[in-house]
Amino acid sequence: MPETKPRGKTGVWLIKFAELTLKGENRKSFENILKRNIMRMLKESPDPAAAKLRTTNGRFFIEAQEEKTETIENVLSRLTGISGWAKVVTCKKNVEEVFAACVEEGKKLAQAGVKTFKIDARRTDKSFPIDSYELCCRAGEAVLNAAGDLKVDIHKPEETIRIEIREKAYVYSGGKKGLGGLPAGCAGRGLLLLSGGIDSPVAGFLLACRGMCIDAIHFHAYPYTSLEAKQKVIRLAEITGSYCMGIRLYILNFTSVQMRIKERAPVEWTTVLLRMAMMEAAEKAAVMIKSKCLITGESLSQVASQTIENLTCTQSRIKLPVLRPLIGFSKENIIRESKRIGAYDVSIQPYEDCCTLFTPPHPVLHGNVSEAGALYETLELQPLIDESLRNYELVK
Repeated sequence: MPETKPRGKTGVWLIKFAELTLKGENRKSFENILKRNIMRMLKESPDPAAAKLRTTNGRFFIEAQEEKTETIENVLSRLTGISGWAKVVTCKKNVEEVFAACVEEGKKLAQAGVKTFKIDARRTDKSFPIDSYELCCRAGEAVLNAAGDLKVDIHKPEETIRIEIREKAYVYSGGKKGLGGLPAGCAGRGLLLLSGGIDSPVAGFLLACRGMCIDAIHFHAYPYTSLEAKQKVIRLAEITGSYCMGIRLYILNFTSVQMRIKERAPVEWTTVLLRMAMMEAAEKAAVMIKSKCLITGESLSQVASQTIENLTCTQSRIKLPVLRPLIGFSKENIIRESKRIGAYDVSIQPYEDCCTLFTPPHPVLHGNVSEAGALYETLELQPLIDESLRNYELVK
């Protein structure tokens, strides 16, 4: 997207990189991906923002109209690959102007009820006439003289006024924490098995934070699962996609597969065999759309199908790697992450998915791979799986 110089009153946002600082000779390519992601997210926002994006050593700066503040900050709150960001005041690299900007920031803090502060200075431009230590001391003194209600606390301040001396001087406080990780698109593409539950959206989000682009596949069993359940999954895909540059959701009608398993398989094996069928279908879909791996929300021993033996059974017929970012998470940790990304209230809506529809009362807990494979072969599911793949529904 061409960079457009904004008009009118301009706001400036400073963006700090996360793991990009560790990438050595490859850093530039990671920065380019992050830059592309920022501009695309701004363009595709509900209230698109024209912006100018500048790069300096270890920082990006976004310049955009003040009226687009909500758009800019919503994008930055969902952008992977950054450790933090803040709206900044810019001024010339003049000692008095920097002090004046710090005083104004201190007055704002005092008006907001802040009692203690400190100054933190970073002097990238070594030609600035005073060093970082002296800058902190003199700027702090200026703030104390102008905002008498504030006190200095260098160990546990309520707020920090930060100064960065670069090609210009930047002053700010109250920075926001970013998502961290790597920019989406630098770590390949994975296919997420997306149910209507709490776990799988969190799994997709965590791998988006590792730089992966995410597509999703959902297995629907209409009329045994409702259209409301399907809409719930679409909403969860939208939420997950908001962190990874959008998402393509492939919806497969798996009713015939599930009914075949119910009719022919031993009842205690139905859940494991259904998961095996889903894995096979997901792998075929992944190959079709050029995804490099499958992603699930499985957590070790959380439910019967997620014992180590049953996990081994469910992936025994596929060759693609299966990434399970939640494998060591407790349910409490997963719920906390689900709330953080805004998925929890949707996930707990009471619409059953096809995994829970025919759950046996006493499922097998420690399945044997050989026995699972033999049972699976007797079901002759491949034609039914291929039929569901031919008739998939795509939601972008």
